[in-house]
Amino acid sequence: MNLSKKLTGIVAIGLAVALPLSASASIRGASAKKSTTTTTSIPSSTNTYSLPTPFDPYTAAGGSNDLYHCSLIDPNFTEGQYITANQFIPGAPAEVHHAILFLVNANQASTARSLDNGGAGWTCFGAPLNPSGSFDGTPWLGAAVPGNAASSFPAGTGVYAPAGSLIVMQIHYNLLAGHASDLSQVRLTTVSSSVAAGRIKALSIDPLVAPVDLPCPKGVTGALCSRTASLNDLATRFGNAARSFVNGIEFLCGHTPPADITTKATKKITTGCTTALPSGVLRQVTPHMHFLGRSWQASITSGGVTKKIATVANYNFDAQITYTLKTPLVVKPGDRISFSCTHDPTLRQRLAATKDLAPRYVTWGDGSSDEMCMAILGMTTN
Repeated sequence: MNLSKKLTGIVAIGLAVALPLSASASIRGASAKKSTTTTTSIPSSTNTYSLPTPFDPYTAAGGSNDLYHCSLIDPNFTEGQYITANQFIPGAPAEVHHAILFLVNANQASTARSLDNGGAGWTCFGAPLNPSGSFDGTPWLGAAVPGNAASSFPAGTGVYAPAGSLIVMQIHYNLLAGHASDLSQVRLTTVSSSVAAGRIKALSIDPLVAPVDLPCPKGVTGALCSRTASLNDLATRFGNAARSFVNGIEFLCGHTPPADITTKATKKITTGCTTALPSGVLRQVTPHMHFLGRSWQASITSGGVTKKIATVANYNFDAQITYTLKTPLVVKPGDRISFSCTHDPTLRQRLAATKDLAPRYVTWGDGSSDEMCMAILGMTTN
C-alpha cells in the first residue's frame, strides 16, 4: 500500500529518499514526544547493528556540500520479524544530519549486495537500490531527524521484515559541518512472527510530497533567482533525476509554478497536495520541512466531511515530531488527504545557516539549503 508508487513512471527520483536536514542541527538523543511505544507485554528483543566499515565523507559531486551514503546491514533474520521500534545512533554527530532506514526484501538482496562495494557502501541520492534515481520499491523502516532519533510505532504495530531481509541505512552528511569518519549504529526492537501472531498489525510508512516554489524575496537578486537556473544547479548537485522529480510532483499535485525570473516573494507562501488514500487505518503522521518552514497542516475528507488530523502552527526544524493519533482514523475507499506547508522565503537571508549562501529560487531538493513539504503516514490495513 505504498502511496509513493504513484510517482512511478512520472518522475525519476524515488519518494523514499527525502528528509535532508540542516547544517545547524545535528541529530540529538532519542525522543518519544507525541508518540507511543509498542505494547511491552509482547516478548521482544533489541539488538544494535553498526555500519560494516567506517565511512569518511570527504567529497561530494558537483560542488555540493551534501552527500548521501548507503550502507548495507544484515540483521540475520532467520524468521520473519516485526520491527516495533528503531533508534539511530550517529557516529559523527556534527556531520550526520539525518538517516533513513529501508527494508530490502530477500528478492532484492542480490541487487543490494551488488551495490555494496565489498561492505564499503555506495552513494545513493534518490532511491537506495537505484542510485540513478528511479523508484525501487524499498519500504521505510523509520527515520532519524533533529530532535527525534528514534521511531516508536503505535502500540500493537510494527513494520514486517520477512526472513532473509536486509536493511539499508541511508545517511545524509552535510560537509559544511566537517568530514569526520563515521561509524553510526542502529538499534532495532523486534518481535518474531511466531510470537506476534494475532497480536501485532503490519504497519506501512508512506511518504507523501507536495511541490515547493519559493522565489527570491523582493529586493533580493542573483543568478539562481531564476527557477530554471536553480533547477539546473539542483541537477548539477544531485543528478538530472532531481530536476525531473521537482517537475513531476508539480504535475502530480496539479500545481503550476510561478513565472520564471520575474516573480518575487513578498510574503509567506503556502503550497500543498491532495491525494486519494487506500482503505485502512491511519495511526501516525509526521510533518517535514526544512529551514524555511513555518507551519503545516493536514486533513482527511470522507463522505463530504473534512476533518483535521494534525496542525503545526509553529514548525520547529530542530524538534521534529511524529504524531500518533489518539483515536486511529479508519480510511474508507474514496477518502482523500490534503496537506499543506507554509514557508517564509525571507528566512534564507536571515538564518545563520543560510544567510551566507547565494540567493536562489528554492525548490524541493535533497540538500540542506533546499526545501521539502511532506506528510509521512503510518497506516495498517485494519
